[in-house]
Amino acid sequence: MFPRRYEWVLALTATEGDRGGLYSRVMPSIDLNLLVTLDALLQEGSVTRAARRVGLSTPAMSHALARIRERLDDPVLVRSGRGMVLTPRAEALKARVSSVVNEARHALEPEKPFVAGDLARTFVLHASDYVLTVLGATVDRILQDEAPRVDLRAVPNSADDPSLLRDGGSDLAVGIYGTLPQEMRQKKLISDRFVCAVRAEHPVVSRVGRLTLEQLVAIPHVQIAPRGKPGGYVDDVLAEKGLSRRVARAVPYFLTALELTATTDYVLVVSERLARPRAEALGLRLVEPPMPLRPYALSLVWHPRFDADPAHRFLREVFSRAADLVASEKHEEPRTRLDADRFKKRRRR
Repeated sequence: MFPRRYEWVLALTATEGDRGGLYSRVMPSIDLNLLVTLDALLQEGSVTRAARRVGLSTPAMSHALARIRERLDDPVLVRSGRGMVLTPRAEALKARVSSVVNEARHALEPEKPFVAGDLARTFVLHASDYVLTVLGATVDRILQDEAPRVDLRAVPNSADDPSLLRDGGSDLAVGIYGTLPQEMRQKKLISDRFVCAVRAEHPVVSRVGRLTLEQLVAIPHVQIAPRGKPGGYVDDVLAEKGLSRRVARAVPYFLTALELTATTDYVLVVSERLARPRAEALGLRLVEPPMPLRPYALSLVWHPRFDADPAHRFLREVFSRAADLVASEKHEEPRTRLDADRFKKRRRR
């Protein structure tokens, strides 16, 4: 059997096609302890002082030097008068070996305690303008207070969010998704419910202050479509009743939809947390939907390779804390997926 010192090399050189055995040619293993010993010899230029530096006896260091000489095919240290000097090869290796040994030491040292105030890093976040409007100011305030050198770059949600999180193109996503890859981590962040928004002097709603189902279908709609796709949850619910609506304007941004609704006779089914604080300033009237619409929850999504990253964990906690501060009210049984399958099954019970 091969000596124990070859085992890790054998493991590394085995290939997928090597199922009947390992490579017949065995590469000699590298004793990393020899690097530490060599570094001590190169830095001290003396067997005795090098032995003291690494905690070996002088005979043990002499034995190690003999192994190094054999390995390098160079004497490394040669007698010069009453002392010893480095060979040209040893002089050339001195800085390089020292760098390698120091890098190895740093790699194996325990990680320093995380201090948010010392963190200088740019994070890429997938989020809609809804998330940035509802949570953005609070997230910013926490980061300014606790991690002022953190930079946050927000990009729109897309169907590619999971792939970008997996491949390292982004760090975190906030949204409501369909089926995510199994390995993705997610945590409920904020829940919301729907209301219907029309301009305050809307010719249909202003007289009675409410909407009937027939009126909701008859009035042209503004639809918020962050991913640019037609249809959605409201259309699914209407379809179950044998109804459909006309989407006159579809826009990707929540605030744009609110402003457009405020200056037209369209109706908008929109998130209450976003619409209610802005209704008066925009001249909007908010009324209850004339059909039951389940609330929904946005999730914080990330790849598991960031689970143990203290900086990433800090950012996730910042978003969770911001959500607790501005949206502590939780809605019962919110939808957490874009598809309506679970909603349909629930309705048939």
